[in-house]
Amino acid sequence: MRPLAVAALLGFLLHAGAGLQIQCYQCEEMKHNDCSTPDYIVNCTVNVQDMCQKEVLVKPDGIHYRKSCASSGACLIASSGYQQFCTGRLNSVCISCCNTPLCNGPKRKRPAPTAAASRPRRKWPVHLAPPLLALLLLLT
Repeated sequence: MRPLAVAALLGFLLHAGAGLQIQCYQCEEMKHNDCSTPDYIVNCTVNVQDMCQKEVLVKPDGIHYRKSCASSGACLIASSGYQQFCTGRLNSVCISCCNTPLCNGPKRKRPAPTAAASRPRRKWPVHLAPPLLALLLLLT
């Protein structure tokens, strides 16, 4: 019975994985993040290109964007290899990777903070932390 259950689970996982496909924006050397429109959406290669990649290049005539599908290995190697060149200055290159649909598009705006979130938080003096922790442990 056990081998049958393992085989069924393995079959399910392989079948579920067969349809994993992500959508990303894809363009070459576009200015002003212009390629984040439906015209530039592509379906990445199933089970091969599992991430979206975004390159931001700072050139003399402005900021250029290059967006594409990528495999996780290639994208992570490229992004970590370019960290030293990601200064935001002229001729810098920043590469980022993400794994949700259309995540290499423009950043989403954050919602405005609520009144409760903008209240200052009370800071406890550091020297009181050990006695407070001991008291909490005694009470539990």
